[in-house]
Amino acid sequence: MTPRDDATEVTAAGIARLAGVGRAAVSNWRRRHGDFPKPVGGTETSPSFALTEVERWLRGQGKLVEVPLRERVWQQLAGHPAGPVTALLHAGCALLLIRDRPTDWLAVGVVSDERMAQLLPDALDEAVAMRFGVRRRRAVRVPEPAELLPSVPLLRGVAELSAELGARQTYEFLLGRHTDANPRQYTLTPAGPAELMARIAGSTAPARTVLDPACGTGALLRAVPSRPDQYLYGQDSSPELAALTALRLALHSDATVRTMAADTLRADAYDGRTADAVLCHPPFNDRNWGHDELAYDPRWEYGFPARGESELAWVQHALARLTDGGTAVLLMPPAAASRRSGRRIRADLLRRGALRAVVALPAGTAPPYNLPLHIWVLRRPDRAARPAPELLLVETAGAAAADGRDKQLWPAVQDAVLDAWQHVERHGTLDERPGLARSVPVLELLDDEVDLAPARHLPPPAEAAGGTGLRTVREGLGEALRRAADLAPPPDDLDPAPADAARPPLTTVGELARAGALTLHTGTGEGPGGTPVLTDHDVLTGGAPSGTARESTAHGRAAHESAEHGSAPDDAPVRTAPGDVVVPVFGGGAAARVIDEATAGAALGRGLALLRPEPAALDPWFLAGFLRGTANHRQASSYASTSARLDVRRLQLPRLPLAGQHAYSARFRRLAEFEDAVRRAALLGDRLVRGMHDGLAEGTLPPGGA
Repeated sequence: MTPRDDATEVTAAGIARLAGVGRAAVSNWRRRHGDFPKPVGGTETSPSFALTEVERWLRGQGKLVEVPLRERVWQQLAGHPAGPVTALLHAGCALLLIRDRPTDWLAVGVVSDERMAQLLPDALDEAVAMRFGVRRRRAVRVPEPAELLPSVPLLRGVAELSAELGARQTYEFLLGRHTDANPRQYTLTPAGPAELMARIAGSTAPARTVLDPACGTGALLRAVPSRPDQYLYGQDSSPELAALTALRLALHSDATVRTMAADTLRADAYDGRTADAVLCHPPFNDRNWGHDELAYDPRWEYGFPARGESELAWVQHALARLTDGGTAVLLMPPAAASRRSGRRIRADLLRRGALRAVVALPAGTAPPYNLPLHIWVLRRPDRAARPAPELLLVETAGAAAADGRDKQLWPAVQDAVLDAWQHVERHGTLDERPGLARSVPVLELLDDEVDLAPARHLPPPAEAAGGTGLRTVREGLGEALRRAADLAPPPDDLDPAPADAARPPLTTVGELARAGALTLHTGTGEGPGGTPVLTDHDVLTGGAPSGTARESTAHGRAAHESAEHGSAPDDAPVRTAPGDVVVPVFGGGAAARVIDEATAGAALGRGLALLRPEPAALDPWFLAGFLRGTANHRQASSYASTSARLDVRRLQLPRLPLAGQHAYSARFRRLAEFEDAVRRAALLGDRLVRGMHDGLAEGTLPPGGA
């Protein structure tokens, strides 16, 4: 083992993932075992340990059979002495070399670590130059030998993982794992909105040149359909993000990729260059965007933005970088459509035909998740064309769950938006689609407010607020209430058990796993593209799988569970099967769900544990019922200042033969049916109350009646 391997550090959370245990178990090992590795870094409250020492100790204790390759590479990256971002950049350069010049990689991969660090820069420089051009104009810097030396073990692991997954998927895995682990450091554009924005931009004709002036990690440019003759340009104020985006795009497609690191509004790297399409998710509410320095900038064709209107500065920057007739699609905060300080710019955008559509997305589709963000579609006016007389407004809140979490409804949202936009593109106008979309005459919007919020101009469909619509809801509510009453536990079931009744001895999930009565699996949210994912929200609300799997190969990144704990190695993303029991491990709520035929086949989401009982030993309803006990959860949970984590292995249940479990199983199953009926009645009751309020307030229901 070389000294560079020892430089990789791992936290207690990483050790827990390696061994397939909770963090509390790691703390117990440190207290009970004098030979447990000593901290080599970190802080007193969050120490870090040498990965190789931890690995050696776990093997010696029989707590580790094999470190999964993906987990080993991730731990090497996360514990890199220069930090995970530097490690990602080094890994990306190596993967580019592996993909584009594999023989060069093979030549440097067979020598010693020290020699490899000396030879790699020249090989990397050739691969990087081939994709990103001359050195002075590219965001990706090739590291020097001294910088590369600590990364050599990581790069060897990355190459091995690439042989298994492919270069592109390896980088997507590492980048995704890094952003998941550091959610507050990045403003990410989810795949759904990114794909929708890219499809809008290319709806008329595929864009040959595409620019993202606030590229972040490159999600928007990655969503653009790939073509070899394409040019993808990105810019970000963070040099690290500009480089990560370049590497991500180069590994994703054969398009020409150029990214630059600079503050876009203050130091536009593409001044004088135009693009067929601009995609952008700009920073929101940025009062330090350059208001004082840029008062006379020629980009402000539609008016000088106020200090609090940074988003309108980005809108005009995007328009300035378009070819005549080019399309810009920006993700915007809803306030930008109605703030008084921006009304003059909005009015000029409308008068000159630059703003073509405003689409309101459901809350929860993109960060910040508490806001229903808007998509603005703009087109640089063609001097020979007349300004568009109408603005397309689309309101999609009715097409998705109230909190935007039901990702299964996202395809319906995307289809509705694209259908409305493409209709306007073909015909120039759109007949009103009640509650969803409408082409509004520009003159109707040019009042004192110039309020472009779609909800202000799209009243809900009349039938939603009265008539047969509410009658149907009321009939459904009556049926749900009758079913709930029929399923309610009868009074006799509520009598307490005799005080002298003997209670069977208890066992734990951990003991059952070691005995082979069940296996444990950890959710990752990965699977083949488009696979539905069962989320913790779905388990808590009883809903259908609402997530969408991140693309993966047959090998999942969930950690292998050790033989000591009786859990099966997860060589593939975990898919639910009938009879599985799924438990959320975060949040502190007591919940457990038995998977049925309708839910089977979904990928298991992050933050969930799956227990797969052996049918000859455990009844799933018996297992799920006892796992939901409030006291059971309390004794098996650990608490931080703002969150709770459940150690599933500590959950308890009676030790009973299969025949003795059946009576409990029948009662727990009936309780679940009662819970579903109550939940449905509550949803219908809420719809009826909201519909009545809306109907009375809007005049579609009369105030009379009983």
